[in-house]
Parts: sequence; C-alpha cells; structure tokens
Amino acid sequence: MKAPPGVFFLCCFQIVALASHAEGEMYTSLQNVKQAIDVERKLTDYLRTYIDSELERLEDIKRFYAKVSDLHSELYKGPAAATTNPLVAFTLVKRLHSEWLNVVYSNEAQENTQTLRSKYEEEEAYLPKVEDLRGAAKGLMRLQDVYSLQVSSLVKGRFQRVSNGGVIDVCSPAVSVSLSGDDCFLVGKVAYEQEDYYHSVQWLEESVRLFRGPGGQWSPENEGTLEDALDHLAFSHFKTGNVSYALSLSHELLHHDPMNGRVLQNVEKYEKLLGSAGPSRGCSLRRPSSSYLRTRDAYERLCLTQGSQPMHFENPRLFCDHFTNNSPALLLQPVRREVLSLQPHVVLYHDFITDAEAEDIKRLAQPGLKRSVVAAGEKQETADYRISKSAWLKGSESSIVGRLDRRISVLTGLNVTHPYGEFLQVVNYGIGGHYEPHFDHATSPSSPVFKLKTGNRVGTFMIYLSSVEAGGSTAFIYANFSVPVVEKAAIFWWNLHRNGQGDEDTLHAGCPVLIGDKWVANKWIHEYGQEFQRRCSLNPEE
Repeated sequence: MKAPPGVFFLCCFQIVALASHAEGEMYTSLQNVKQAIDVERKLTDYLRTYIDSELERLEDIKRFYAKVSDLHSELYKGPAAATTNPLVAFTLVKRLHSEWLNVVYSNEAQENTQTLRSKYEEEEAYLPKVEDLRGAAKGLMRLQDVYSLQVSSLVKGRFQRVSNGGVIDVCSPAVSVSLSGDDCFLVGKVAYEQEDYYHSVQWLEESVRLFRGPGGQWSPENEGTLEDALDHLAFSHFKTGNVSYALSLSHELLHHDPMNGRVLQNVEKYEKLLGSAGPSRGCSLRRPSSSYLRTRDAYERLCLTQGSQPMHFENPRLFCDHFTNNSPALLLQPVRREVLSLQPHVVLYHDFITDAEAEDIKRLAQPGLKRSVVAAGEKQETADYRISKSAWLKGSESSIVGRLDRRISVLTGLNVTHPYGEFLQVVNYGIGGHYEPHFDHATSPSSPVFKLKTGNRVGTFMIYLSSVEAGGSTAFIYANFSVPVVEKAAIFWWNLHRNGQGDEDTLHAGCPVLIGDKWVANKWIHEYGQEFQRRCSLNPEE
C-alpha cells in the first residue's frame, strides 16, 4: 500500500511538520525538545476529541443502517403488501429522498476533520521543522560514530558497541524505545541526501529488515515503505562499490514494482558492470575521513573513555586539597580542589554551586536561549560542529549571577567584572549536542572576542549546572585527557601563557551528550584588569 500524498508523520524522536519552511532549531537544545512533549500532549487530546466525534458519527450511521436493514428483513418481505400502506410508502419515499442524502453527503466528517486540522495549525508554530528532523538524525549518527555504537543495537533501544570480539553496553538508560522501519528509513534518508553512504547503508539495512519482518507493513503515519527503503539502499550499495548486492535489492524492488522504468534501467546498468568486471568481491564499509577535523581520532577516543585515563591521572604531581586561595571568604569553608593537569593548568572545584543556584541560573536563561554561534572571521555564525543553545546573563551585586561572579573572583583571584570578564553564558546542549575541538581564546586579530577591547580570553571558568547519564565529557585533545561531567562542580584553565600567547594545549571539545540533559555556564575572563593578579614572567617564553 502506498502512502497518500500530504500525510504528516510521527517519528519516535521528533514530531515534524513537513509543510513548514522555517529553519528549525529545536534539536539544538534538550530544553526545547522537552517542551515538544507538552505540544504533543495537546495534539493527543485533540485527536481523542476527534476520535470521540467520529465514533459518535459512526454510531449514528450504524443506527441508520440497522433501522433500514430491519425494515428490509421484516417489513418489506412482501413488498407489494407493505407499499399498499400509505404510511410505509411515504416513509420509503422520504428516506430515499432526504435521509440517504443526509447520510451520504453529511458534512459532519469534514467538520470533525477540519476541527482537528485547525487545532493542529494552532500548535504548528511550536512544532519541529524539517531541519529539526535532519538535525536529530545527524545527532544519532554522531553518537553512533563517536561512541562506536552498533546500529542494530540502537534500533532495539540499546547503546552497545563491539569490544574484543564481544558486545558490551556503553550505557543503560533508564528509559528507551525501539525504532521502527520508518524511523530507520528517515535516518538513512538524511544520510543518503548528503551522499553519506557509509551511514545510509547501515540505517537502511535495518529499515529493510524491519519492513520485511512481522509488523513491518505500511501505516498511515509512515513516511517510507519497504519499496522506498529498498530503492535507497540499492543505490547506496552501488555507490559504495557493492554492485552485486545493489542488483539483488533492485530485483527485489521490481518484484513489488515491476514496471518501475528507473529501476529497470539500474538493473541493466548493474548487470553490464558485473559482466565487464567479473564477479564482485564483498565490500566492507569504511567511514569517510574528515577533511576539516584533523584531530578526530584523538577527540573520539577521549570521548569514548569518558574521563577514564589512568596513565594521566596517576601522575604523582597531581593532587587534591582544600583550597582557600588565602582569601578570608574561604577560611571557614574551603573549596575542594582537584588539580587535573599541570600543562595546561586545569583545576576542578567540587560543589562550586548549589542545586538551587543551578536551577535559578537555568530558569533565568531559558527565555533567552538562542542557537549557539562560532567565530567566522569578524562575524559569528551557527555551525554543525556546535549543537547547543545559549543565553547571556548580566549580573548585579544582589543577583545570583553577581554572587557567582564574586565566588569565581575569590577562587581565581581575577577581576571578572564586565568588561574584564564577559557576561555569564549559559548553554544547553541538544540531541547528540557537542562542540568539536576548538580554542576559547581568539586565534585571529579580527575575532569578535576583541570587541570588548580588553584583550584576549586569558582564562575559562566553566560550571556544570546538571549531571548526565553518559557522554558530555570535556576532552583536552593535545593534553590527552578528558573530564567527565561532575554536577555542581566547576572547571578552570588558563587559555594564554603568561607572555599573552595562546596555549595550544588548551584545544578542547565538548563530547556529544549520549544520555542526559547537559547544562553549563561559561565565564570567560580577559587579559586586561589582571595585570596585578596574573603577572608576566621574567622569561618571555613563558
């Protein structure tokens, strides 16, 4: 059965309004995805009302059917005798003239449908866009790559990878769902449209398997069918060099659609290729190399270990202590400090923020959340290598932001008031949300960082406002270690050497969030205003 045109579909991880043309950003923030649950709850209520109305309408039709059927089985057994009664004759004429007309041409069904559509259109502005579906699908593929996840396990709602010949759990989420053939088709189709056949083959293979299996028949809410999945999978295999399997899948597709001229041409083409090249050997899928992310292997390895690098943390020069920074404010209640790295200098402060303070910061930030941007010359723009939303919070002496500023100043000894410190940036990550390797300090004199006219970013103070079940580590690429998310803790590092030059060892990344809702707050501190807090060294090379 073919899907009728104009049908909207429901995917397990997003509701998508296909007709919408606006650019989607819901997938870039888990906070927005959570809000979509409320929207779907409303739609479910509207659908329940529609079903009740339709059931009532059908009951009326069934009642009319029963009335007419009874007349034909009882009263009209002897039609000549029945019609001699003028009352019987009148009701027959009236029923055929108007009652049948009212039933057959009733507007009630159309009115019920129109009411449902009107309610749907009221919520349309809050629904995900096509770009959100693509972004969510890319997020799944990103998690697949970075954490070496098996697609066959993801389809079953499990997060597993192969290790030493066996399958192990990367994490076991408290809540999960299995994916349908249509879900897998949509992920594979997103990869296919980007000519990413490495991913399209894997997801479309699962789609075909599920469509072939029990319960795989087409449903009205589906976007794809078995024929669609076979079509995309055959061409994906052809593009990866597996011509014989592309031919086999095309033959299966012709079994369902024997008059498909394009597929018939493909079959002819594949047969000629196989005839001229001889028997094809099995092709193994290889993930394409990255032309823009040279540190991809190191980055993904550090993300996969999720902060577990014993060779790094067994360094005897690393230590933990109760830290006061010689400040009277910390004498009675020192902060638990953990020195994670000496080069670059990276420190973790445990229990920096309370639960109530973290919730207040998130609440204040939510109305202002917008798609996070990256520097692009003198301008800023969105990018696929940073999937999150952020908001900037200004602080006053009496506000929660002001209190955090003072606490940061006490711990670091630095002047963090504006413009020597930027406003507090609050970030919420999206589906597979991440920030690929980057520097916090400006690496170009045209960078927007210099707009404050207070020099470069000398230090980063990042506060973990939430915990996550898995993923989301902060990976320091060249320093070869990663730090897992530690709820209520804060991490600090110097971005610049004392001579003002950028420290290349601070190249770092926010690993994709595997399970959980990651919130952080960033405080970037600039060079100016720190002249007596962080003095230059006598050695110009330091």
